[in-house]
Amino acid sequence: MSKKHPIISVTGSSGAGTTTIKNTFDQIFRREGINAASIEGDAFHRYDRAAMKAELARRTEAGDHTFSHFSLDANELHALEEVFRTYAQTGTGRTRHYVHDDREAEVTGTPPGCFTDWEEFQPGSDLLFYEGLHGAVKAEGLDIAGQADLKIGVVPVINLEWIQKIHRDKASRGYSTEAVTDVILRRMHAYVHVICPQFTQTDINFQRVPVVDTSNPFIARWIPTHDESLVVIRFRNPRGIDFPYLTSMIHGSWMSRPNSIVIPGPKLDLAMQLILTPIILRMVGDAKRA
Repeated sequence: MSKKHPIISVTGSSGAGTTTIKNTFDQIFRREGINAASIEGDAFHRYDRAAMKAELARRTEAGDHTFSHFSLDANELHALEEVFRTYAQTGTGRTRHYVHDDREAEVTGTPPGCFTDWEEFQPGSDLLFYEGLHGAVKAEGLDIAGQADLKIGVVPVINLEWIQKIHRDKASRGYSTEAVTDVILRRMHAYVHVICPQFTQTDINFQRVPVVDTSNPFIARWIPTHDESLVVIRFRNPRGIDFPYLTSMIHGSWMSRPNSIVIPGPKLDLAMQLILTPIILRMVGDAKRA
């Protein structure tokens, strides 16, 4: 952690909605004139698409049916921790990009399923922003959580998370429901032992809860909308959070616990703007004074 070179880490499972949260951060950065260096969690996968397919086959043949991108050893997490540590000390570091599809391939000039070359961050950034699967990991010999100054968890209830993943993977990647279900099952061990523990390390969690029936996510025809949802916002340390102000500004919100506020789903972006903007401005201001 560093006052001079702060790090924000957004973590969540595949299908959780971290990209939506990232878009809100991008809006804040643009509006406030903040220059953020950016890391995608996929950049620190250990294998490209072909190598991952081969490793999955090898593990399955050896009797391991739990290996996935969620697994610690499927990622270069010590390298990620080192980037966090280096940035906190010097404001420098490097990253790369994992190319998911043909559209990204056209932009990067790198084939789908491969990584671009490593590149140094542009100098003069105000903070480092990470979004991915492992931004708050704390395990034996590994403490990514300890390097980040602000950790955000994106944690929809699990049936909603599965619905979002199934619909996304079918629409954008051409997978069948059965294929996505197989991926979910393979990832379950690491979901329990790697993904979930991170949300005890995060400073703020945003959990979307649908108020429509999602009891069988594998046959759901539509993703529940924000109008059909509530969002529970939990603060690990509520000290300094002006809850009366938030409940007065966010119509229909209420306190469910001393450290938690519940808001209507359509108010998520407003709530994030109200909560995160002063935190980010304080971090950047402290950095400039350090």
